[in-house]
Amino acid sequence: MMETYTHIIPSPVGPLTLRGTATAINVLSFKEGIIPEQGPLPDIFRLCTEELEAYFAGSLRVFTFPMEQTGTAFQQTVWQQLTAIPYAHTISYLTLAKRINNPGSIRAVGTTNGKNNLAIVVPCHRVIGSDGSLTGYGGGIWRKRWLLEHEMKHKYGSNLLF
Repeated sequence: MMETYTHIIPSPVGPLTLRGTATAINVLSFKEGIIPEQGPLPDIFRLCTEELEAYFAGSLRVFTFPMEQTGTAFQQTVWQQLTAIPYAHTISYLTLAKRINNPGSIRAVGTTNGKNNLAIVVPCHRVIGSDGSLTGYGGGIWRKRWLLEHEMKHKYGSNLLF
């Protein structure tokens, strides 16, 4: 079993907790209160932090650092489809279910979205209700709105779509 590291970084949407190994980031969450052990971190944490800083500065749209989360084949399929949603675009849960060729799985898609451990970089915040509403988000609706408006502003020069 590989050693696990934890690091907390500041961000415009509050502290972000990174957890991973020397080869992949496994968790990027908004959970607070975790105090990481002090000591040197693998280079992957520096790369992840740099990419997140570039994302928040508006200059990065696709994350490239190694990331990995465990889940069922269904969950992996849903999470892979999340990464295919373009920057500053949204889709509905129904559209996501159709993209995995399983339109009857809307609830399972929503549940899987909620189990995504890599907030922001596996962009579950880009999935919205069929009526355009900003339905649930593990980090809170205010963060979902902030992330979507941030992307719209940096892609289109406006964040007035919500």
